[in-house]
Amino acid sequence: MYQVLIIDDDQALTQMLAEYLEQNGYGVDVENSPVAAIAKVRDENFDLLLLDVMMPELDGFETLKKIRSFSVVPVIMLTAKGEDYDRILGLELGADDYLAKPFNHRELLARMKALTRRVDELSSFNQIQNLELHGIKIEEASQSALVGQHELELTSTEFQLLVMLMKHAGHLLSKEKLSEDVLGRRLSAFDRSLDMHISNVRKKLSQQGLDNVIKTMRGSGYLFTSEA
Repeated sequence: MYQVLIIDDDQALTQMLAEYLEQNGYGVDVENSPVAAIAKVRDENFDLLLLDVMMPELDGFETLKKIRSFSVVPVIMLTAKGEDYDRILGLELGADDYLAKPFNHRELLARMKALTRRVDELSSFNQIQNLELHGIKIEEASQSALVGQHELELTSTEFQLLVMLMKHAGHLLSKEKLSEDVLGRRLSAFDRSLDMHISNVRKKLSQQGLDNVIKTMRGSGYLFTSEA
């Protein structure tokens, strides 16, 4: 049973959502206080967080920044307005996915299943082979990526993107394939999630002195350069 933590100050919504998720086989905990939620994430193990943006005590972005300082637990952000700024900022800060309120519960459930399925696939020994390119080494056992002795602090989505790109080094991967295989959904015209996740991976590689190893093939997709 997957353990989910809902972080939202709307008590009526969290109660209804918790009941719905429990009926669909999830273990659910609720925190209406983001400060208390941060402490709970630090002390307990969760498979997934549902994090609201608009909260009076501490907004979702600040909450996510604090959580990302010590945890890479998968996070779906719930944005009240669904504006581009909210979505992009959430992804830049390390959210794995987002959904605009009001949302269809079945769509939320589909997003949750896609995200937990990707995490499960990463846990399978056969999914990740020994990969090492440009000094980047994929560690199977710990599901981590190292550059020298430095670990890249990647979210599960960023990690899977890097693994997929490295597995197909030297070959163009279309945005459609990356979206379906990594994000678990078909690419839509105005969904910038994939681009933002790629941007985050690039930034973290650049911090280790690795620039231009992921190339954008305009209008087509992305390519991880192979070593000569």
